[in-house]
Amino acid sequence: MPLVTEITKEIRGRDIDVGLPRNVEISSKQIQEAMEKPVNEIIEAIINTLSVTPPELASDIMQNGIYISGGGALIRNIDNLISKKTGIKTFIADSPLDCVAIGTGKTLENFEKMKKILLNRKNIL
Repeated sequence: MPLVTEITKEIRGRDIDVGLPRNVEISSKQIQEAMEKPVNEIIEAIINTLSVTPPELASDIMQNGIYISGGGALIRNIDNLISKKTGIKTFIADSPLDCVAIGTGKTLENFEKMKKILLNRKNIL
């Protein structure tokens, strides 16, 4: 999703041509162009997943929306783009970088209750 105002930022890194440190200024437009293909692949994966989601779960998703977690949630306007492409309201989870660790911890705390689901190979996509 294009930004209302173009953002530029000076970044520092190693110039791979000469191997020396170098500062360059990049724009949000350049970042958008570089990320277009991977973001489109993420959206395609979401749409493909929704197309094979059981109806009762799809109904819950339609009602409650999609929640994004992990590093991808930090992509500016990713929630708006997913919502636009899927027609489903989309939200960024609270503390998106911590969600996987918290969920894993809760699963381990309740391992006996979750064992049947976790060890059932039919549930693996």
